[in-house]
This record gives sequence, structure tokens and C-alpha cells, in this order.
Amino acid sequence: MDLRQSIANQTDVSLGLALHVAQNEAKGSNLVFSPLSIHVVLSLVAAGSKGPTRDQLLSFLKSKSTDDLNSLSSQLVSLVFADGGPAGGPRLSFANGVWVDQSHSLKHSFKQVVDDVYKAALNQVDFQTKAVEATNEVNSWAEKETNGLIKELLPSGSVDGSTRLIFANAVYFKGAWNAKFNASETKDHDFHLLNGSSSQVPFMTSKKKQLVRAFDGFKVLTLPYKQGEDKRRFSMYFFLPDAKDGLPALMEKVSSESGFVDQHLPYQEVEVGDFLIPKFKFSFGFEASKVLKGLGLVLPFSGEGLTEMVDSPVGRNLHVSSIFHKSFIEVNEEGTEAAAASAGVVKLRALLPMDKIDFVADHPFLFLIREDMTGVVLFVGQVLNPLVD
Repeated sequence: MDLRQSIANQTDVSLGLALHVAQNEAKGSNLVFSPLSIHVVLSLVAAGSKGPTRDQLLSFLKSKSTDDLNSLSSQLVSLVFADGGPAGGPRLSFANGVWVDQSHSLKHSFKQVVDDVYKAALNQVDFQTKAVEATNEVNSWAEKETNGLIKELLPSGSVDGSTRLIFANAVYFKGAWNAKFNASETKDHDFHLLNGSSSQVPFMTSKKKQLVRAFDGFKVLTLPYKQGEDKRRFSMYFFLPDAKDGLPALMEKVSSESGFVDQHLPYQEVEVGDFLIPKFKFSFGFEASKVLKGLGLVLPFSGEGLTEMVDSPVGRNLHVSSIFHKSFIEVNEEGTEAAAASAGVVKLRALLPMDKIDFVADHPFLFLIREDMTGVVLFVGQVLNPLVD
């Protein structure tokens, strides 16, 4: 398996997903989610499926085989998601959990994948008579794994006596900027909303050189996080359309051109003129299966093909009823704290070095958090109004 190509494919899937989530679930609101988190859950489902269901999952995830998916997941867990906090880098946690009804046991081959590849905590629960307790158990797990940021991952009533399995993934990220912003320079300015009105929002600023590039119709800014003692380099990318209402068109562009992000990365620091980045903090949750069905991934939700998960004839009747996802992000002068997983991208246009570039993010923009050595996108989102939690 070619890791770089697999990651590039995963990024394309992530950005396609981001567009659909923005259009169908976010509908005019701020958005943050981790396509990577959803990717991992779907990879785990694929490992327990066969026939047309497995084929459809592989096609959707742009992967040749479940072995490739498992290999990608295990490499990401070991390469990208080790906690960098002790070594001075970003704090990271990436956890998988599987809950199975006590009346079933996992097939040996599937249990091996759950244990060895996904390093998932396996829990036996009583869905049939204690669905509420099981829901609370999953929610407590997610809250603990995301440092208290993600509460109520599973909404009330989402688990009942017919539930047999739950797969969950949690991602937590906290990084400090390489060059922190001076809080005393943070001032209120107008942020222009898509509906034509504006609101006063605290903006951070800096006179330092920045990694910025201008492209046709948009600009890209890279804000690197402090690196630890390993090779990983995490950055946040801001994709800012030139037009105040240009975000929807930019999202279409980013998600439809394969390899877009890698082709649109700033590669040198330049002098900046006006430089303003809003502070923001919000959470976002959605039920992913609706979006996935809208993108053509229907078989895992229809009740056939998930035959490789449990040792029981019941396996023939299993289906995925829903996939819940929740994320949180906070961007301030110190850095970024985010919980969940996802990604996005930009083309190079040569600029004369003496040109100063303005980067004023005073209208809706796209952002992503990415590990630059591998190209893995952990989070993707849009800011439509920085004041809305």
C-alpha cells in the first residue's frame, strides 16, 4: 500500500464529505468535523462486511481492499496520532471503542482487527434491557477521550433494545501556535456575514511575516503549531475567498478538484500588510448516515452484508442504523484546541518578493488542521460567524 496515495485519497473523500455536510447539515452555521473520525468508523464497518456492502464501502473510501484500509488506519494511529504533548508538541489523543451486546461475541478474525489494527477498547453491554446505561457508557467514554469537550455524543433514544453493536472514535487536539499572538493587540472589527449584515468580533493580528499565498479568487494562510521533538508538523490552514460571499463557491472548488490542498499550500513567508484573524469557538454535531446515503453509500445501512462481525446467524440481519459525529474547536491567541477529526487544499502563483499581502479574514472562510509530513487532515470546517458558539 502506498501510504501517501492512500492519504491523498482519504483527503479527497474528506473534502467531498465536507461539502455535503456544509450544504445539507450545517445550512448557514459554523461547521467543524473530523472526516478522519468518520473514515475510521467506516473502515471498521468495512472490516466486518463482505460482498456488495464491502465493495461499496471500499469504493466510497477510495480503497482497493479492507487490508489497505486497515493498514492505513494502523499507520495513522502509530505515525500521526501519538501524543506530542510530553515532547513539547501538540497534545493529541485518538481512541476507538466498540460496544457489543452481551448476547453476541465478535468473530475471531474481526476481533483481531478491532484489537490489533484499531486498538479499540472492546466492551460487552446489555443493549436489550439496559439501553440507557449503554448510551451513558459510550457518552462518558467520548467525554473522557476528548478531555471533556464532547458531551452527549449519542443523543437520547438513539440506542434501544434492537442495538447490537456501537463503534465510536474520538479525536482530541490541542496545539500552541509557533508564534503566539499578542492578546493586547486583539481588537474588535466588523465580520461580514453571508446575509449581508455584519457583527463586531475580536480579531487577532501580528506584524510578523506569514506563510500566505494568493491564488485566483482566494488566499491561503498557514499558521504552524509548535513542533515537538519528533518529525511531525501540524498546521492550521485558512482558505479565504476574495469575495465576501465567496465561501460556497470555494468549497465546491476545494472538494471537486482531486489533490487541491497539496497544490495550494503557501511555501514561503511574506511581509503582510493588514493581517486579521478572528477568534472563534464552537461545536458542531450531526448524524452522518444521512449525508453518506446522499453520497451513494447505502448498503451498510440497509441490513445485509455485515456478516463478518459476530459469531451468530444474527449477523445476516445486522445493519448500521446511524453514525453520530460531534466536534469542537477553539482558536485564540495561544493556539487551537479541537476535538474530533478532518481536512482541505490550494495553486501556486509566483509573487514578487516585495509584494505585501493583506490577509483579512473578515468574512466566511474554510479552515483545516493538517499534519504536514503525511498530509493527513484531522479537522475541516467553516466559520460563518465567529461569535456563535
